[in-house]
Amino acid sequence: MNYEEKIWRDFRKGDSDALSHIYHQHIQLLFRYGKRFSKDNELIKDTIQDLFFDLLRTRENLGNTDNIKFYLIASFRRKMAKNLKKQLLYIDSEVDSLMTTETMYSAEQELIKNEELTSRERMVQKGLTKLSPKQREILFYRFNCDFDYEQICEIMSLKYDSARKLNFRALKILKQYLSYT
Repeated sequence: MNYEEKIWRDFRKGDSDALSHIYHQHIQLLFRYGKRFSKDNELIKDTIQDLFFDLLRTRENLGNTDNIKFYLIASFRRKMAKNLKKQLLYIDSEVDSLMTTETMYSAEQELIKNEELTSRERMVQKGLTKLSPKQREILFYRFNCDFDYEQICEIMSLKYDSARKLNFRALKILKQYLSYT
């Protein structure tokens, strides 16, 4: 049993230290991830609060997991979509496009915006703008969250082959762009 499985099992059994650990380990990631979908900090905080409230309320019925980050991001994404639908009264397709348009490659980009970038970093950022929102999103999950294709497929509602092709094409575009500049 790995460390994540043990923490999750302890949380499901009612250990408040395990809940605290999970919360503090992932709160910043969830907040930064939420910023990709909405600029409304209160909506993001409310969604995170709802997520942890639901986890606490249903902990005895939750299944096992060996990747807490994946579980939280997938759950948060669903809750955020639901909250955006309620708040903005969007139809499904508009919310789905909103859920991908703001996704950035790395959480550190917010800090990087205010700093002087090296030419290589500027080229990579410019290359990322050449990608579609879904391509940027899949690279975020693959390289920032270190999710495997099965997890990405579940979050993005893609088939396995489609996810691999999307990732491959995104990397190919980046490689081509970087080799020409």
